[in-house]
Amino acid sequence: MDTLPVSVSLSTASALPRPCRVAVVGATGYGGAELLRHLLVHPHVVVTRLVAKDNLGKRLGQVHLSLDGLTDLRIEDATPEQVVGDADLVCVGLPHKVSAQVVARYADLGAAVIDLSGDFRLQDAATYQRYYEVAHPLPERLGTFVYGLPEVHRAALAGARKVASPGCFATAITLALLPFARAGLLRGRVRVTAMTGSSGSGANPALGTHHPLRAQTLRAYKPLTHQHTPEIEQNLRLAGAHDLTLDFVPVSAPLVRGILTTCWFEVDGAVDPADLIALPNRQFASEKLIRVLHDRLPEVNAVAGSMYVELATSVDERVVDGRRTVLAHSAIDNLIKGGAGQAIQALNLMLGCDEFTGLLAPAQWP
Repeated sequence: MDTLPVSVSLSTASALPRPCRVAVVGATGYGGAELLRHLLVHPHVVVTRLVAKDNLGKRLGQVHLSLDGLTDLRIEDATPEQVVGDADLVCVGLPHKVSAQVVARYADLGAAVIDLSGDFRLQDAATYQRYYEVAHPLPERLGTFVYGLPEVHRAALAGARKVASPGCFATAITLALLPFARAGLLRGRVRVTAMTGSSGSGANPALGTHHPLRAQTLRAYKPLTHQHTPEIEQNLRLAGAHDLTLDFVPVSAPLVRGILTTCWFEVDGAVDPADLIALPNRQFASEKLIRVLHDRLPEVNAVAGSMYVELATSVDERVVDGRRTVLAHSAIDNLIKGGAGQAIQALNLMLGCDEFTGLLAPAQWP
């Protein structure tokens, strides 16, 4: 299988080849639920298998109640050979450190793969070992996956066979800072704090991540050591940042979905504040999923349940020691644009169909 079934743009095709057969590995997690919410109603996809190690034999609707009645498929512990026997593309939603060998096996068997873990996002094995605290099992394969952020790698994703889908924090922070990196304004130390909802910790509760334990509190965790730090630094350096050091502090927030970030850095005080504020608009003017705000700051409620990204820029009028502070703000849904929905966006590009198929529904309100 050298190409995926849908290989022509919808805008030029009167009839499409058969739907792409897609299997979901890790189907019982929150990421799996979000993948299937999109895939089961996708006009160019048929879901062929639901694979997991838990809830075996159950119907999908017994595990994810919102998906009841959408498929008769049941959860199974199928082998990679069984999965690839009736799947053209495999979406793998397994935890990092576990995913690498599984993803590599699917790729070796000839399937296209989208990996939602962090195992193939980085290009350097030593950096992976520092932040993930284990040696990468397949260091020779680092750098062989397309990084699945369409706003940056759209052309490379078209027809790609192996995709590493970005992390949720990495998506929100990269998009907030990307215009400034590309303009050559991101240098030295960049500080970020980002609040995230409990769904980002996965479906299995643990002390400190279970929602009843975090619903009435705010708590910083993994300060300066979060595994998305090198992913963000890699993205921004490739975009033009110089001598970059990211000081990133994630915060566990009392909400289920969403990420809200505030990033701040300094620029030469002679740079016109109006030019700084205009940069994200110029960068993302043609992006359907990105809203650049000027009359308010981003809010999670405005994007939760959707693929949309909100961005805004604040500039300090004060110049101190020749430097001026810039703040870049962003908000996303961590499970959708920060996770499974973004994987569907990449899948659409891989198939050659319209990139935004099934992804343009607005957020819920309230």
